[in-house]
Amino acid sequence: MATQSKQYKQQPILSGLFINGLIISLAFIFLLGGAYVGYVFYVTVKSAVARATLPGLPSVDLSLPLAAIPLTGSDGAFTLPQIVRGGEDGQIGLTGAALPDYSNKERVNILLLGVDRRPDEVYSRTDTMMLVTVDPKSRTAGMLSVPRDLWVSIPGYGEDRINKAYFFGDRDDYPGGGPALAMKTVQYNLGVPVHFYAQIDFQGFEEIVNTLGGIDINVPQTIDDPTFPDNNYGYDPFYIEAGLHTLDGHDAMRYARTRHSSGGDFSRARRQQQVMLAIRDKALQLDMIPRIPELWTTMSGTIETDLQLVDIVELAQLADEINVDNIQSNVIDSDMTVDYVVPETGAQVLLPLREKIAVAVEEIFSEKEPVDGPTKAELEAIQAQATAQAENQAQQVELAAQRQEEIKTFLTQESAKLVVQNGTNVSNLASQTAAYLKSQGFDIIQFGPADAASYTNTVIVVYNEEKQYTLEVLKSIFDIQEENIRRSPNLKSDVDFRVLIGSNFDLPEGDQLPLSDSN
Repeated sequence: MATQSKQYKQQPILSGLFINGLIISLAFIFLLGGAYVGYVFYVTVKSAVARATLPGLPSVDLSLPLAAIPLTGSDGAFTLPQIVRGGEDGQIGLTGAALPDYSNKERVNILLLGVDRRPDEVYSRTDTMMLVTVDPKSRTAGMLSVPRDLWVSIPGYGEDRINKAYFFGDRDDYPGGGPALAMKTVQYNLGVPVHFYAQIDFQGFEEIVNTLGGIDINVPQTIDDPTFPDNNYGYDPFYIEAGLHTLDGHDAMRYARTRHSSGGDFSRARRQQQVMLAIRDKALQLDMIPRIPELWTTMSGTIETDLQLVDIVELAQLADEINVDNIQSNVIDSDMTVDYVVPETGAQVLLPLREKIAVAVEEIFSEKEPVDGPTKAELEAIQAQATAQAENQAQQVELAAQRQEEIKTFLTQESAKLVVQNGTNVSNLASQTAAYLKSQGFDIIQFGPADAASYTNTVIVVYNEEKQYTLEVLKSIFDIQEENIRRSPNLKSDVDFRVLIGSNFDLPEGDQLPLSDSN
């Protein structure tokens, strides 16, 4: 089997551009989630994690280098090679887990690492650790935040805080460095394979958010942290009121890192997940996925990852398959841990309640039934069709309104005078019809009962043959045939038309003036 290099790859991904947000944020996982990468690896997650003493992972020879992926063909044009993941001939990741096979839709798990890297420090610890997963077969995704003070077994180092794994790996030249040992520690203690990693420091995180033009955050409660640390061991006070805010990179970083709120590190982990989803939402708005190959040439060291360009492009094609409602999140919090003081050092740590953690892991990483209903792309197509229909209807309404105004204009020019009479037993039909005709632009001078209440068909009596436009409009409204139009010999009448309403007439729906008559 092919293996990855002993020296872990610090491969920068598109600094200052959209893909930064994709990789280090949950935007990466859920914007790059969908149809190519997912089934299930560990159906026995619960039993594996629940054990008090976890079995060691198989040793893996990491001495062989990973073959470089060419980005251009012989003609210099951009090409994307095909990589077969999984199977007997597939590749093995830094943790010894077989990398997912895209063609077989295998689940992919990526460890996101936020590194607290200070200028005067040679080796750093992880300040944030979040394991994210995408299962394109079920079109679901998830994220699990791991507290930095969780007391775990670090392979080869005994028990310590989980954030020390990265430190030990960097300091001791562990095969794959700090990321590899952090990945292996998470895999060892949670019982799920960790395939890739992506890490960033605070400066890189701020750059990502600023590149996106800021992110929208609904702050649930006011935060006042006068002792928020700066990078020089001083203070950078942070205050934000509850409510909706658009945060730049610096404020988003402080919002995600501050511990000065109820819930401490656990609340902070939930805020970090909130920030990741906000980055995802903003990244989706920019629709930059088609530009991934183009942006590849603008790399810098903002983000370090063992993901290759082929992985990013494959994952990017999954963007429209996972709805936000199918993203599940959890935090290993006070319900899954116990406060503990290490006797030898006096360090305050969190002992894992493995059975409870196992339940949370199983909920996020176990096999799920495929999500019913249309994909996001299909929903967008439906929405586009509905929008087009709505626009067409609006256009028809506008044209009808224009036509109505034209009719009113011509009716006003003819100034025909109408009498409306009710020839049925329907109460108030004359007044309601008169109100409707008046709203259409007719001049109603009188309304009331007819000489009889037995008219089946509406009849129009014409006293003025010259006002043909008004007559044609009345014929249209009342659907009158020629045999129901009567010409009066009284051509000197003050009335131009008399309408005798029959029972075949249905008053159009709409607003009508509440007039009254004697019938």
